[in-house]
Amino acid sequence: MNKQAIAERVTEKKERLKTFLKEKGFKSTRQRDIIATEFLKTSEHITVEDLYRKVSRKHKEIGFTTVYRTLKLLTKSGLATERVFADNLTRYEPLTAEEHHDHLICLRCGTITEFKNTRMERLQNRIADDFGFETVAHKMELYGHCRNCTSGSS
Repeated sequence: MNKQAIAERVTEKKERLKTFLKEKGFKSTRQRDIIATEFLKTSEHITVEDLYRKVSRKHKEIGFTTVYRTLKLLTKSGLATERVFADNLTRYEPLTAEEHHDHLICLRCGTITEFKNTRMERLQNRIADDFGFETVAHKMELYGHCRNCTSGSS
């Protein structure tokens, strides 16, 4: 995605956040805007601590608690997804339901690879249907060792 497309996506999502905040009776503050912008620009799974370090380099006045609370608001608004992988660290990723994907997680180096597979999605839906189960959401996480780690350990 080019810089222009990223900027447009961030602007659109920030407008959605402002609407959400207004509907819920929260203020749209400069600090929340800075945190949301930095978060929405990222394409990685990020911890509160990592986002705080990124934001606080330029904005010393923004505290850890403000970053944490803003990530929680982004999650409640549907603009972020909270993930806890096998290492028990909570990470956030900018995501909405229409951008669903699954994860491959390397247990050695910690690399997280995102993937989409329409055949797998159809199979999951068919399995749910076979059991008369209506799926609202799901996540798939496959744990193992990435190509780099397995080629280095042979």
